[in-house]
Amino acid sequence: MAAKKKAKPSKATKSEKHKLELRYLRPSDYEDVRNIMDTVFSKQFDGAWTKEEFERQISIFPEGQIAIEDKGKVIAGAISMVVKYSEHGDNHKYDTITGGGGLPNHNPDGDTLYGVDVFVNPKYQGLRLGRRLYDARKEVCEKLNLRRIIVGGWLPGYKNHEGEMTPQEYVNLVKQKELFDPVLSFQLANDFHVRRIVTNYFPANKGYSSYACLLEWLNIYYQEKERLIGGKKTVVRVGAVQWQMRSVKSFEELRDQVEFFVDTVASYNADFVLFPEFFYAPLLTQFNKMNASNAVRALADYTEKMRDEMVKLAVSYNINIITGSMFEYEDQELRNVSFLCRRDGTHDGQYKLHATPDERSYWGVIGGDTLRVFETDAGRIGILICYDVEFPELARILCERGIDILFVPYYTDTKNGYLRVRKCAQARAIENEIYVVMTGSVGNLPNIENMDIQYSQSAVFTPSDFSFPHDAIAAEATPNTEMTLIADLDLDLLKEVRKKGSVRNMLDRRLDLFRIEWLGKIL
Repeated sequence: MAAKKKAKPSKATKSEKHKLELRYLRPSDYEDVRNIMDTVFSKQFDGAWTKEEFERQISIFPEGQIAIEDKGKVIAGAISMVVKYSEHGDNHKYDTITGGGGLPNHNPDGDTLYGVDVFVNPKYQGLRLGRRLYDARKEVCEKLNLRRIIVGGWLPGYKNHEGEMTPQEYVNLVKQKELFDPVLSFQLANDFHVRRIVTNYFPANKGYSSYACLLEWLNIYYQEKERLIGGKKTVVRVGAVQWQMRSVKSFEELRDQVEFFVDTVASYNADFVLFPEFFYAPLLTQFNKMNASNAVRALADYTEKMRDEMVKLAVSYNINIITGSMFEYEDQELRNVSFLCRRDGTHDGQYKLHATPDERSYWGVIGGDTLRVFETDAGRIGILICYDVEFPELARILCERGIDILFVPYYTDTKNGYLRVRKCAQARAIENEIYVVMTGSVGNLPNIENMDIQYSQSAVFTPSDFSFPHDAIAAEATPNTEMTLIADLDLDLLKEVRKKGSVRNMLDRRLDLFRIEWLGKIL
């Protein structure tokens, strides 16, 4: 009898060569990721993100950071973020849209999944891991109901053809499969289409072609998001009251005048109304026998009552009120404070930080030490009272913390004093790419020491670029006439001018050479 042949071990009994798992990246994966990125990107793009940047990527958008592991070791990965693509447009660069490894431009309310990085361990090439990562990105895009995926792909193969053809001709030949490009051919095979050819997309290509492609994958399941009520405003309507100083006999009479203007501006469905600095000075007629310093301290007794009345008006007329400014006297210290009375019934205050020489000598006013950024239902705003707007550092600090509108209540008695405030306010709008709303008082208060005459021409200023009025003035009042001013402010235009304007003051600052450091409190 012939001897039986030994049976070969079944494939099932052999040790498995790979055990791949698709999952999210974890902070503990950093060493694996760093080793891959340092290998893949060492020549062209300076290697891996730092550990802190990697951990922040996972922290702010864990769903977008994808890994493929093999037997517990990460062998490939993809880094992504979400952006509102209209804020960046097709002319962006890699560094400007990502903002660096910490992805500060990630926007959870955006509409586009943006591909930051894809990397595969070279030892695992041939397993089509890149396709798995791209398919996972598509799944993320669909589940988050995002409109599209955008990726920037450099063209490593074009370097060999730069003298023979244009980038457009090269891309067309790759699309027609006449040429092969290691990056573009892969992306086209994954259902991406070329959206635009750009140059200098990456900061330093280290000898490779400076051209790149922006590629797009459209989510056919995308559904427009619609928030029926309470959505974030993109156009904000502001009102300013150019206030007539006139004598009054009682607090109630002054309060009625305030309500008249609140009602007037609110009837235009405005989001904000701004009153001037020291708008309640007519109450000083009750104290005109006192010296100036004692009179304003007596006036300060009305401040809390007036603020509370204006909070009620804000709620009743559904409008946010910036009260101009009033005196606050507490613990034998006199300050000048402006209140934001929100239409939800809450209120906050901003002290004047720089008392003028006149305020110090006549009244003994001292400056505050806190700079506030105010969150409202119509955007993030700041308030600088009169003289404070003449210090450009304050507006810059507020803008660095995200305000779009700066309100400036002022009190000036002469035209040259007014022009100082006006020209500085307009400069703040232009240099910081924000809107500035300013208003003051007109008329006179006979027999009131240091507040007897007024000069004003209220105005709303804009950045200076093609999307805005040619003189960078959205609206301005007739000089020295009691009236209201209404203007619509498009916040999306601010985003556009900051990213794509003729000049980009905030974006182009040389922070390697200078910066502003705030030493006080910011709330």
